[in-house]
Amino acid sequence: MSTNSPGRFGRRLIQLYAGLALYGASAALLVEAGLGLEPWGVLHQGLSELTGLSIGVVSIVVGAVVLVLWIPLRQRPGLGTVSNVFVVGLAMDGTLALIPETHTLAVRIPLLLGGILLNGAATGLYITARFGPGPRDGLMTGLHQRTGRSIRLMRTAVEAAVVVTGFALGGTLGVGTLLYAVAIGPLAQLFLRVFAVPSASGSSTVVAAGPPQGAILRP
Repeated sequence: MSTNSPGRFGRRLIQLYAGLALYGASAALLVEAGLGLEPWGVLHQGLSELTGLSIGVVSIVVGAVVLVLWIPLRQRPGLGTVSNVFVVGLAMDGTLALIPETHTLAVRIPLLLGGILLNGAATGLYITARFGPGPRDGLMTGLHQRTGRSIRLMRTAVEAAVVVTGFALGGTLGVGTLLYAVAIGPLAQLFLRVFAVPSASGSSTVVAAGPPQGAILRP
């Protein structure tokens, strides 16, 4: 089957939206566990506490603001970039509405571990669909291209600022944040191999150019 066939394109669309929905669900599990969020989650939760908006709505607003910052950085969004802004936040709020509140570590620890594992799988699904990076990762790769600094440095600087700001606003920082930082890279690489789709021989009008090799993308 051709890599440009309708069937292959349909598989990629399914991977894109399944990955984004599962990413939102995984973020919700981390919120419910209450043991520490990923860097952007800390910011979203802090802003949610400050504004009274749901964390999913805050995620959508922040994603849209970050996407505007792409303009001076001359980044090119794809279908996945725009979809990311809305799908992740909606899936997060939907999952939080379905999960009963819990206070015991016997439940919160499995929620944390399950959230991190699901996040890795969602990342693999989303990236291998090849419809463009998430807004936040496009910001980091754009800064890399404009400043000449390494992606690792740009990512560290941006996420450090995000975590500090989110924590100051009331976001949850804890053992889960550290565990996520350690585990997400290997998990993402594993699921990138599991869900890989062969590269198309031609270009597509909805696929953005990929980021520099070695970048670990997240919505």
